[in-house]
Amino acid sequence: MGRFLKLAPPEEVAEEDPLASVANLFDVSIVFIVGLMISLFSVYNMGDLMDPDSEVTMVKTNAQGEQEIIVKQGQEITAYKLTGQTGEGDGERLGTAYRLANGQIIYVPDAEGAGAEEGEIADPAP
Repeated sequence: MGRFLKLAPPEEVAEEDPLASVANLFDVSIVFIVGLMISLFSVYNMGDLMDPDSEVTMVKTNAQGEQEIIVKQGQEITAYKLTGQTGEGDGERLGTAYRLANGQIIYVPDAEGAGAEEGEIADPAP
């Protein structure tokens, strides 16, 4: 008799619920998703998108080379798709922009007395 396994009688409730671990997996996945969202916002410096008083302009390019400009002013977000068509109209030339070998862009205004030697430097987009 010592060789046989002793099983619990069928009327007793099992000690462990097999579905109890599913709830834990759900909790872990929620924590993972929130952590991923926080890390993406910090990596792409997108905290300004959540600020209701900020103004943000982004240029998005897809795999086909089509560009879209996304402008956020306060709580209003507007998206403009670039068509590649040339615009016409009256206006005046404001200055010239130059891209340096290291990727920086320098803007030199054409206004009289503005000091054409001095330019504003903009960092290249990542």
